[in-house]
Amino acid sequence: MIHFKLRKSTYLFLFLLMNFQLFSCAQKVESEKIKNKNTEKDVLEIKTGADRTNLYLSKLKRKNIAIVANQTSVLTVLQRAEIAPNVMGSKKVSQHLVDYLHNYNGITVQKVFAPEHGFRGKADAAELIKDGIDKKTGLPIVSLYGKSKKPSEKQLEGIDLVVFDIQDVGVRFYTYISTLHYVMEACAENKIPLIILDRPNPNAHYIDGPVLEPKHASFVGKHPVPVVYGMTIGEYGQMINGQKWLKNGIKCDLTVIPLENYNHNSSYSLPIKPSPNLPNDKSINLYPSLGFFEGTTINAGRGTEFQFQRYGAPFFKKTDFSYTPIANEGAKYPKHKNKLCYGVDLRNNKHLSQIDLSFVLNAYQQTPKEETFFGETFTIHAGTEKLQQQIEQGLSETEIRKTWQEGLADFKKIRSKYLIYE
Repeated sequence: MIHFKLRKSTYLFLFLLMNFQLFSCAQKVESEKIKNKNTEKDVLEIKTGADRTNLYLSKLKRKNIAIVANQTSVLTVLQRAEIAPNVMGSKKVSQHLVDYLHNYNGITVQKVFAPEHGFRGKADAAELIKDGIDKKTGLPIVSLYGKSKKPSEKQLEGIDLVVFDIQDVGVRFYTYISTLHYVMEACAENKIPLIILDRPNPNAHYIDGPVLEPKHASFVGKHPVPVVYGMTIGEYGQMINGQKWLKNGIKCDLTVIPLENYNHNSSYSLPIKPSPNLPNDKSINLYPSLGFFEGTTINAGRGTEFQFQRYGAPFFKKTDFSYTPIANEGAKYPKHKNKLCYGVDLRNNKHLSQIDLSFVLNAYQQTPKEETFFGETFTIHAGTEKLQQQIEQGLSETEIRKTWQEGLADFKKIRSKYLIYE
C-alpha cells in the first residue's frame, strides 16, 4: 500500500476549490431562474376575449342568444386525448365559438349573423352573401352583407342577448367595424344587450392616415376616424357608443370581455386569415398602405397567392418583376385578369409603423396619361377628396402627411377616452 502525505496547504486549496464550484453552480441555477422568469414574462400568451370563458359564460346561461361570427371566431379548449395505451390526458385545441356555445348546457344559440365574406370567410370582397343554414349545427345563418347590413327587428325577435366575435385588422375601410356599428344600433333599438369578445388588433401599434369627412361616410368607412386608428374592436365599440355615432345618438347596452396579457404594442400573429385576401402577417401590415389601390385601376395582388404584398399593371414600365392575376378564392374577377402585370414585389418590405404613401405615388407616376388611375371609390377609401387632389397636384409624401396631423391629434384625444389597454 502506498501512502501520500498531503500538506495542509493542499487541503485548503481543495476545500476552497470545492466551495467555489458549489458557489458557481448556485449562481448558475439562480441565473437560469431569472432568465426563465424573464422569458416567461416576455412570452405570456395573449388570451382573447373568447378564451376567457369564465368572464362571460354565466352571462349567457338560460338566454336565447345570437352570435355575430365568421371563420375567425374560435377559442382554445381542453380536449380529452389518449396520450399512451390506457392513459388519458388532455390537449389544447381550437374550436369554433358557435360550435362550443351550441353544445354548452344551459345556453341556447338561436342564429348566427355573418359579415362580409360570409360565415366561413370564402366570398369575394363586395360579393353579396345569401342567408342559409350551417350544415354542422343546423343553425340559421343571416347575412349582414346581402339585402341588408343591419339585423332587423324580426330577425332579433326572441333574442335575449347578442355576442359579437370577429377578428378585425384595425383599418377603417375593413368593413367589420361597420358591421359592428349596425349590430350595436339594432341591439340598442330593440333593447338587447351586446357582448363583444375582444381580439388583438395587429395594426394597433400606430395611428395614421387622413380622418374621414362625414360627407364621405359609407359602409367602407362610417366614422370620423383615420385610416389606421390603433384600437381593438372592443375599444372601438366603446367609442361608437361614447361618441353617440349610432342613429339618433342612442346607446347600446355594451359589455366588452377584455384580452389578457395584451397592450397596443403586443406582437400578434393571426392564427386564421381574417378574409380571403389577407393571407398572412405581411399582407395585414401592408393593407393600410395598399388598400388605397382598391379605388384605382392598379392591381394590389388580388388574383395571386400574394395579395396585398405586391402591386402592378400591364401599362407599368417593364421590370424584372411581373405576375399575371387569375381567378382564385376571394378574387373571381381581379383587376387585369389573365394579363401580364409589371410592378413591385413587397414580400420583403420592412415592417411598417405608418402608412407608406410611396406605393400610390409611384404607381400614379408610372400610369400613362392615356390610362385611368383613379376610380369611383378612391375618395370613399381615402375618406376625403383631398388625397386625390394632392396626388394630382404632385405633392410629396411629406407634404401630404403634414395635412393629416391636426386631424390625427384631435382623434387621439377622443381615442384616449375609450382605451382598455396601454
